[in-house]
Amino acid sequence: MNNIFKFSSIIALAVSATGCSDFLEEELRSTLSPENTYTSSIGFEAGSAGLYSLARSEYNTWGEKGAFMHNGACAYATQQIATDIVFQSGAKDGSLTHYANLTMTPSTLFIESYWNWSYSLINSSNELLIYSEKNTNWSHPGDKALYQAEARFFRAYAYRSLQYLYGDVPWVETIQQPFVLNFTRTPKAEVLANMVKDLEFAAANLPENPDGVKPGKLTKWAALHLLAEVYICQGEYEKARKAAQDVIDSGYFSLMKERFGAEKSKAGDYFHDLFVENNQNRPSGNRESIWVMQFEYKTTGGGTPSDDWTRREWLPQYHQLGSFFKICSEYGGRGLAQIAPFKWWIGTKNTNATANQSGPDGIFEDTDIRNSEYNFKREWIANQESTKGQRVQITDKYWQDGWLFPAPTKFFFAHDDDLTHTGSYRDRMKFRLAETYLLLAEAYLGLNDAENAAKAVNVVRSRAKASSIDKSKMDMDFLLDERIRELVGEESRRFTLVRTGKYVDRVKKYNDVLRDKVEPYHALWPIPKTIRDANRDVEFPQNLGYEGAK
Repeated sequence: MNNIFKFSSIIALAVSATGCSDFLEEELRSTLSPENTYTSSIGFEAGSAGLYSLARSEYNTWGEKGAFMHNGACAYATQQIATDIVFQSGAKDGSLTHYANLTMTPSTLFIESYWNWSYSLINSSNELLIYSEKNTNWSHPGDKALYQAEARFFRAYAYRSLQYLYGDVPWVETIQQPFVLNFTRTPKAEVLANMVKDLEFAAANLPENPDGVKPGKLTKWAALHLLAEVYICQGEYEKARKAAQDVIDSGYFSLMKERFGAEKSKAGDYFHDLFVENNQNRPSGNRESIWVMQFEYKTTGGGTPSDDWTRREWLPQYHQLGSFFKICSEYGGRGLAQIAPFKWWIGTKNTNATANQSGPDGIFEDTDIRNSEYNFKREWIANQESTKGQRVQITDKYWQDGWLFPAPTKFFFAHDDDLTHTGSYRDRMKFRLAETYLLLAEAYLGLNDAENAAKAVNVVRSRAKASSIDKSKMDMDFLLDERIRELVGEESRRFTLVRTGKYVDRVKKYNDVLRDKVEPYHALWPIPKTIRDANRDVEFPQNLGYEGAK
């Protein structure tokens, strides 16, 4: 059944329980009345801009300007830690420790934050949808369908996080007053079916030509890309194959195979160019991006210091070795190294760190440009005057402590006028065509067609100058390794492992910290305590494994 869920009331109860009244009051003061806003196409455009802003606050930390991921490490890091790719380094932030150790409880920081962020985006989307049915003052005949398509895309996008993290959650498509206290958990299959309806509507009504919209705006191809993923979650592999293939065959996108953009005349390669500042949107020549979140540096409507801390998560604290290093833009600015990569995949090439069974190059072939010096920084050269030019070895201790390790340069970001700033301030490719090919391969695996799955993967590998594979090597583990090679740090790794049903297997195989701790129930998070406490009239079941936790 459909549940009626007024998120702002849930927030009110949750906030009153924690005493954070200032946060709630600030939000209320800054919110325009929908009755006053949603009276024309201009008002709906303002509401649409709000949805984009809410969506990108998924990466926020510390709560600047009332964002929903607040007061701790980057929320993004909780989707990387406790998987097969990273561990919590010695530069620990306490807010990540419970995730790193799999000791999360219904009251752990970010357990509630992700829930709140998701339902805030859902509630705002529902509000726009409700008022769009009431409004008759449209500037153009297609405006109503356009804004409804954006709202329904964002509603599905929010539910994407909810179903991966919590499983069965209330499906909400309207707002009811007064607040009710008897919500039930909608089965995941029903939630996914509703997400499909939203995304099919979005694909039918969003603009088709990505060159005809402003950078960052949604098109039908973003909806189809996400729809392919949701179809896979449903086990509808033929529909997923078709959705992904439609994006690939659209004629609007292509994998970048030549140098382009702001630094094409500098040393580098075309994979590195994808992540250079100002290269994410189509005006730069980038034809690979399908949807780009806008975080521009010192730009109205761009990022804030707290919006995207991905760089700080992945960048080592090299400045702790003060006799060798000072913070500089060339080395990506100031890192926090709250997560550090496992050696099994990243390798130990050009380091003194102890090698492992995967060899010095990890899972990369020598020819793979995704592992080039431009895409992983493996050689660290001292830049302090007294030691300048000396090569500093990456020892096991430096790696464990988070002071020095091979780091993906795709997240490097710094300006000489503000070397210690926090946020990445760079537009973020949320969906790009390389991932569409990998989703296509995943769909083919679901269809038991390893040959065509290998062909899809080989398109991505060919661009990277890696060798082709045949169907004998093509299985889900190879695909998950390929997603690391292509998308590490860009994807929410936890989501990928949960979707593919490989979370426990991969953690047991590759995570030295958690292989003896992980249990099947860890694939989901607990339902937040505040949400269950607020639902006083009907029991709101807790996820298995967390029933006695508080």
